[in-house]
Amino acid sequence: MSIEFDNNLPIYLQIMNYMKKQIVIGKLKAGDKIPSVRELAVELQINPNTVQRTFQELEREQIVETRRGLGRYVTSEVAKIMEIKKEMAGDLIDRFIQGMQELGFQNDDIVSIVAEAVNDEDRG
Repeated sequence: MSIEFDNNLPIYLQIMNYMKKQIVIGKLKAGDKIPSVRELAVELQINPNTVQRTFQELEREQIVETRRGLGRYVTSEVAKIMEIKKEMAGDLIDRFIQGMQELGFQNDDIVSIVAEAVNDEDRG
């Protein structure tokens, strides 16, 4: 696992986002075991407390689950994974729309540009 950390966002949130993305794209599948706190802290060269906080938040959001004596695993709930995927897509769309509006585009223009780009992709 390799993450380039951004100084503008807490590290635990960056790790959470990275892990969520790995789950959504299928690199970490439903039911897969995730690294231990110690393993991940060593791998990322960060404080184990930061990793622990990440895992606690992922558990709170029901993205990972702890199995006593066995470790932590990605949720087996496919609906939860789809919910995360939709949430991440919504965030991307919000940032895109905001950026386009900052460039001076109106919503109708944005829809046309996206439709044109999607059609170009389908042809290419």
